[in-house]
Amino acid sequence: MTRSSKFVRGAVIAMVATGALAASAAYSRTSNNLIVVPPTDLPELARQTGEAMLLHDTIDGRTLLYIEQNHGTQLAILDVTDPGHVKGKGSAQIDAPGPFDFVSGLGDRAEVVQFRQGQGSAVLDLHKVNVPTLTKVQGLTLQGATMALGDDGFIVTSQADSNAQLAQDAQVVVTASLGDLNHVFDIGEVRQELTKHDTGTTFLLTQSGLYVVRRPVVERESELRERDRMLRYAGA
Repeated sequence: MTRSSKFVRGAVIAMVATGALAASAAYSRTSNNLIVVPPTDLPELARQTGEAMLLHDTIDGRTLLYIEQNHGTQLAILDVTDPGHVKGKGSAQIDAPGPFDFVSGLGDRAEVVQFRQGQGSAVLDLHKVNVPTLTKVQGLTLQGATMALGDDGFIVTSQADSNAQLAQDAQVVVTASLGDLNHVFDIGEVRQELTKHDTGTTFLLTQSGLYVVRRPVVERESELRERDRMLRYAGA
């Protein structure tokens, strides 16, 4: 999948054949090292189906998760800086002709997106992180790999068009205790997977909304590193 993380330390994400895997009604803490958070335990914005996701680090130190919804016409905005307290920041309506995929960063405050079904490319402007805007690139029809040219532009190479990737099902297997491997959680119709590496948090976008797989030990290590950094900065 585009710009998605393929592996998760401390857990196994096993892709299985497409089919109806019913998600458990309520997931919660599975061990001290792994927590699976379902859409029902997240803000309302995370409980809708989505097309694609983007993690964006802001200049003020926050991490925002954008979820493309309503066939590309809406971006839900979640503050996931602290995985234990995901906050809904609202949604933005954007002028998109249909679903799209996030394909490449363009500097620190923009993202190249590519519309599905050969409808060209556009630039998502994130200078105002709570009010993103989408600008269609007129005359650009190629639907291949995209490479950014610094902050100033990007190259798109030609290749055969492909349909949007089909959703897959996933299973999260908790391996904290090798003597007890009964903690298997089925998550159906996973469309995209992203990982926030500093906290080890994995986001799974599904037909029924967003699932968050948390790793509290890694979160605490990240907090300690940030605290040490601030102390060194204060003492400089």
